[in-house]
Amino acid sequence: MAESRKIAAILAADVVGFSRMTGADEDRTLARLRALRSDLIDPTVAVHNGRVFKRTGDGILVEFRSVVDAVRCSVELQNGMIERNTGVPQERCIEIRIGVHLGDVVEESDGDLMGDGVNIAARLESLAKPGAICLSEDAYRQVKARLDFPVSDLGPTQLKNIADPVRVYSLQVGVLAPAGLPTPRKSAAPEQPSPQPDQASIAVLAFNNMSGDAEQEYFSDGLSEDIITDLSRLSELHVIARNSSFVYKRATISVPEVAKALGVRYVLEGSVRKAGNRVRVTAQLIDSSHGGHVWASRFDRDLTDIFAVQDELTQEIVAALKLKLSAGDRDRLARRRAVSLEAYEFLLRGREQALTLSRGGNIAARQLAGAAIAIDPKYAAAHALVAFTHLNDYANGFTSDPEASLKIGFELAELVVGMDEEEPAGRLALGIAHMWRRDLDRALAETRRGLAFSPNSVGLLILMANIQIFSGDPAGALVTLNETMRRDPHYPDIVLQFVADARFSLGDYEQAIATIERRLARNPQSETAYALLASCYGHLGRSEDGCHAWEQALKINPDFSVERRRRVQPFRRFEDFDRRVEGLRKAGLAV
Repeated sequence: MAESRKIAAILAADVVGFSRMTGADEDRTLARLRALRSDLIDPTVAVHNGRVFKRTGDGILVEFRSVVDAVRCSVELQNGMIERNTGVPQERCIEIRIGVHLGDVVEESDGDLMGDGVNIAARLESLAKPGAICLSEDAYRQVKARLDFPVSDLGPTQLKNIADPVRVYSLQVGVLAPAGLPTPRKSAAPEQPSPQPDQASIAVLAFNNMSGDAEQEYFSDGLSEDIITDLSRLSELHVIARNSSFVYKRATISVPEVAKALGVRYVLEGSVRKAGNRVRVTAQLIDSSHGGHVWASRFDRDLTDIFAVQDELTQEIVAALKLKLSAGDRDRLARRRAVSLEAYEFLLRGREQALTLSRGGNIAARQLAGAAIAIDPKYAAAHALVAFTHLNDYANGFTSDPEASLKIGFELAELVVGMDEEEPAGRLALGIAHMWRRDLDRALAETRRGLAFSPNSVGLLILMANIQIFSGDPAGALVTLNETMRRDPHYPDIVLQFVADARFSLGDYEQAIATIERRLARNPQSETAYALLASCYGHLGRSEDGCHAWEQALKINPDFSVERRRRVQPFRRFEDFDRRVEGLRKAGLAV
């Protein structure tokens, strides 16, 4: 059999306590392992250019050309496991351990790898604690300057069947993400309680998953999100965004306290029990002014009736709130196209993956939405999700052919709007596509059309603010961003970036710095925040601070490029971008 030698980075991973879990419940454990591979492991390995060359019952061996790719993949896998295990009882958590080594391997003609390079990685994996990554000294030396995690030096370690001791380093994931792998963060509370609006206002909390299977949480979350989407179509109702209402998932806080924090009078809470082909949904609407129930109901139906349950639930909420709907609002609530339940579940899982904001999540979301489309080719929301994944590829540099990604995203967004002109996700995707294509007028028009159909959409409001900044209307962007924060008190940290960008465009560098510092307190791994901070310091004559901020940006993302941002960012007035570059040069930076 022909063979050849080469140097490769090897990642070895396996599930902790796999035999114990299969002994307790083999069918469920194997189903969860298959879902873990398809939703997280395989897409993440593919994104980081890995090649799986061997699978065992509960583990994998992966080859990488770069140690950096291997470690970034390892960190993303462990971060993904943290998210998947949130709220799951400890005895049912699936945890993995990982070993990474850089060394000499033998490649056989069938693609299998053998030799000490593989054996050392496997031994390192067995040393790792659950949720941790063990690196050999050869691997650690290549990546240590890029790590922002606690690292423990375990010293020279004698590994089984390896002649010489190997110095081992243990990397514990779960604090800060390394360069190029930002971790989404949610604040525990809004920076200040939101005042109640004049109109009727509601927050829909994440429905409790009562199915006895944590893997079904995507279904209860998806149902809650769809109710928020339906209610968001009503112009007479102020609806809090999913991002904020889901913060209180499993939180030990009273409904009146939630209502006060979010600035609403009414709170909807409920539960979902999914078993076989039956589903039970319970819901109750609470008036925070006195803590009493306004309305409560229970729906016991066949699973295929879940869409009818959503419709009835929404209609009953509207009736309980005594809303006076316009003809357009009534039409929007009444119209719902029949969708295959299987396709719907694929879409829910895809949306959940897209929320990770990672390369692997993006790929998994596209695959799952594609599975929904294969079942139901006219499923507009699924096509919209695929469009988003391509636009995310373009905006985040996840693709080797950004122009092709933008073209596909644009064409799919147009397809969605043609299928259903009132699908909010379609208008949002088309607005984003027009923005990146530098057609800011059409981008703004599509965004306004979307807001006419879904006036509570925070995604559309954030997009509008972004377009206003690029169009040279930073003052208008600040007004839009204030409205965004009213509807999403736990707004994502990117909103602070846009506020800082608007302040910068107005020449208010001190306020821009204060806002960036607030963003970095929530997300210290944002290279764009550090880059804008460096420019602000340059304009204020604080060269040393500007250089330090720029060093931080490059530490997070060594590939950060001013020229790429010049090509991609669609500023209508070139001088708006040039002012950002000018600040860097004033700080003494050669860019």
